Amino acid sequence: EEINLLVIVVDVNPIWWGQQAQREPEFTLSKCLDAVMVMGNSHLAMTRTNMLAVVASHCQDSHFLYPSKSWRGGDSGGDDASSSGDGKYELLSVANNLIAEEIRNVMSKTEVRGNSTDTLLAGSLAKALCYIHRVSKELEVGQEIKSRILVIKAAEDCALQYMNFMNVIFASQKQNVLIDACVLDSDSGLLQQACDITGGLYLKIPQKVALAQYLLWVFLPDSEQRSQLVLPPPAYVDYRAACFCHRNLIEIGYVCSVCLSIFCNFSPICTTCE
Repeated sequence: EEINLLVIVVDVNPIWWGQQAQREPEFTLSKCLDAVMVMGNSHLAMTRTNMLAVVASHCQDSHFLYPSKSWRGGDSGGDDASSSGDGKYELLSVANNLIAEEIRNVMSKTEVRGNSTDTLLAGSLAKALCYIHRVSKELEVGQEIKSRILVIKAAEDCALQYMNFMNVIFASQKQNVLIDACVLDSDSGLLQQACDITGGLYLKIPQKVALAQYLLWVFLPDSEQRSQLVLPPPAYVDYRAACFCHRNLIEIGYVCSVCLSIFCNFSPICTTCE
């Protein structure tokens, strides 16, 4: 039997979401997480072998919202189990309660200091890959796993994470893990490259309040089902690289012939390999 693992990485950058609440009060972080829960519930309900993980990508760290350390598969917990008395599938109630509880804990501990305002997206993707690798190692004989990562991106790209991001992308490609991207605000060149290299879908949604509809229409079907659907056309991919000296995205630069480091200004000595 085949296990289908979906890891959803949600950008919960408190600065961006605070500004978003002032710009558009009808679409807040809680509304976004409601759409994520709908997506997660739909994925779990499609097949009993489907698995789900949700990672919150903060400007200080990455945090697992589901599954959390306080819950293990098969341990439904008395309080959580009783919450499904309305006839809802018990696992969905447990997942929703855990996600809501964990995001409250994450946001209540938030202390934004200095210039640490960039979302640590590369670290969150690395954590998602590690989780996928761990699950694949724990499979029983005869089981196969098909994994993908869905990134819900809010804040702008951080060029400082370019090298870490590219390492994660090529690691995903090597493990045959698709990376999909659902972008809420400005386009992300790094995620465009990630989707193009791993074979995933990139979509900048035109209406934020319709996030749940876009998630169910575009990102719920897996790679095999997508070929039978009429989906948005592929986006233009920005393949500019970030220079190693200032971390700026450049179109033309200087490349070290030894270590292939990229620089925007000429230097006779490579600062990377010297």
